[in-house]
Amino acid sequence: MTIDSSNAMNIARVLTEALPYIQRFSGKTIVIKYGGNAMIDEQLKSSFARDIVLMRQVGINPVVVHGGGPQIANMLDKLGKKSRFEEGMRVTDNETMDIVEMVLGGQVNKEIVSLISQHGGNAIGLTGKDGGLIHAKKLMVKRASKKDQQAKPIDLGRVGEVASVHVAVVNMLIGGGFIPIIAPIGVGDDGQAYNINADLVAGSLAVVMGAEKLILLTNTPGLLDKENKTMTGLVSADVDKLIIDGVIYGGMLPKVRCALDAVHSGVGAAHIIDGRVDHAVLLELFTDAGIGTLIRC
Repeated sequence: MTIDSSNAMNIARVLTEALPYIQRFSGKTIVIKYGGNAMIDEQLKSSFARDIVLMRQVGINPVVVHGGGPQIANMLDKLGKKSRFEEGMRVTDNETMDIVEMVLGGQVNKEIVSLISQHGGNAIGLTGKDGGLIHAKKLMVKRASKKDQQAKPIDLGRVGEVASVHVAVVNMLIGGGFIPIIAPIGVGDDGQAYNINADLVAGSLAVVMGAEKLILLTNTPGLLDKENKTMTGLVSADVDKLIIDGVIYGGMLPKVRCALDAVHSGVGAAHIIDGRVDHAVLLELFTDAGIGTLIRC
């Protein structure tokens, strides 16, 4: 068998470049929010699973929090259930919440567990209801009325936000050598299940667990400047200025604020990376250049 020396040298260079990062992060917890195209494209799903297995194999403790908006929408369509949105969020009645639990806690969660298993990893899926992991409270948003210019509360139904996180069950799984895969469903004081934004759940988990990093997978290359170039190596003051200047706006704002909250609360760094790239997580963690936006306090 003939060895391609140039290819072999490239492999050796990649491994050598990765070594100090592997040493630095060994034994540390990294929380990854998994969503977007990375959850839909078959090749990207497979490469993500391999990334997670490799991280665990070299001594890093990955914790995965996943979304599932497109999968929920598809199931609602199949069942003939029409969705209503307020301020960009799906109004979630009791029937819709049952479907959300079925899709997130069942279909999506178990598919991720299965993919990781196929690549040699040991994963266990759970929702925020398991082990009292996520205590939720009902989310109320306000909409400014054009008529009287007063903010009026909107009842979104069973949509929640994180009230508190109790990570005993997650720590137990990590200690047992498992990779936790978490669906963003919490339980309120009323015993009801609530659907929570996966970015917020990931950020809250990262803070409570004292994670080294929070990684948010998106469908963009990261935070873009006015010339549409990816920005990296940002500190929170830089990000605040970009928000004020209108460079960061719209749908990226909640994700950025989640990242800022995490680093202000003790998480070592937050990364917003392009989940459309094969092995995006490994490229961001183990290479000098990375592929997304890194934010520090």
